[in-house]
Amino acid sequence: MLKSTLIKAVEAGAAVMQKYFQGEFTISNKEGVNNLVTEADHASEKAIFEVIRQDYPDHYILSEEAGAITMDSSFKWIIDPIDGTVNFANGLPLCCVSVGVEQDGEMILGAVYNPFIREFFFAQKGYGASLNDKKIHVSDETSVGRACLVTGFPYSYLDEANGPLEVFSRLIRAGVPVRRLGSAAMDLCWVAAGRFDGFYEHKLSAWDSAAGFLIVEEAGGRVSDFTGRRYSPYQPHILASNGKIHDELLKVVNDPSYKLS
Repeated sequence: MLKSTLIKAVEAGAAVMQKYFQGEFTISNKEGVNNLVTEADHASEKAIFEVIRQDYPDHYILSEEAGAITMDSSFKWIIDPIDGTVNFANGLPLCCVSVGVEQDGEMILGAVYNPFIREFFFAQKGYGASLNDKKIHVSDETSVGRACLVTGFPYSYLDEANGPLEVFSRLIRAGVPVRRLGSAAMDLCWVAAGRFDGFYEHKLSAWDSAAGFLIVEEAGGRVSDFTGRRYSPYQPHILASNGKIHDELLKVVNDPSYKLS
């Protein structure tokens, strides 16, 4: 029943996205000029909540807009009602609903749905990952120098030592293609599907990555923090890859003197 509720919840949020997309809706700012929240974010979140509450009224919820709705439960739903809000607000179809389900601190289910390109990613712990019900697997690339990577940039501390801009500069100066989609959940799913060989970002929140990191792992990839420890969505740094370039990409991110071959 958890799986069916998750799918219904994600589809409900996506239906709201489609209703508002390229229409008129209110937009406001959180911290930072371009850290947006829209009327559609709140409406999508409400629709997702309604589905979950109907089946599991006593489950803990952590969501980007509402924050933590704490309950005495071993289950936690981690929700981003629209991941890629800036894209959404500008009519760009690179945005999605992302929902992960955690049990006793372990992510057990994850779903990410972009209704505009009709891609529904799903993973269940121990059962693999799928795109539109077809199994997916990470790429086979073995070298960062030949990889196609994706990243994102935070709204603050871009210019810190060995921060996002420095790492990005090192990669592109070495001729490595690095893309920026504007949706961490989609970045992770596209690593899982083998479209990207790796993804890194310096500052994410739990709702950005909860579903996507499980999808990568279940597609055969590896996800860690910047020290190489197994990833937790409750810390900011993330590095996800096909596993074969993981250690080298960690060196690129952490060591300004590392030279790509």
